[in-house]
Amino acid sequence: MGTIALEGLEFFAYHGYYPEEQLIGNKYALDITVETDFHEAARHDKLSETVNYATLYQIATKVMKEPAKLLEHIAFKVIANIREHYPNVANITVRVSKFNPPVGGVCARSVITMQG
Repeated sequence: MGTIALEGLEFFAYHGYYPEEQLIGNKYALDITVETDFHEAARHDKLSETVNYATLYQIATKVMKEPAKLLEHIAFKVIANIREHYPNVANITVRVSKFNPPVGGVCARSVITMQG
């Protein structure tokens, strides 16, 4: 087993619970970590025997284009889409960050982490 990760993916998107968040938009970051057995890929030097991180990026981009109210929903959709594409991976961890969330004070980011 090993992990394949994409860290610090940045997007400008229109997510948020409040209507003005979905109008104005905000900056978001995603970290995706996939646990999988890539022994055969390492042995045979074949991309087809592992998880392609370009595909992970495409999945993240697609999900980030669909407005959502909750960061939890974004993480759920990313995990579900990865599972659909790579059903045999052992575990997926997605961390979603929202920059400057509307909390009534100074806050650099709000962050959720989900596994599935």
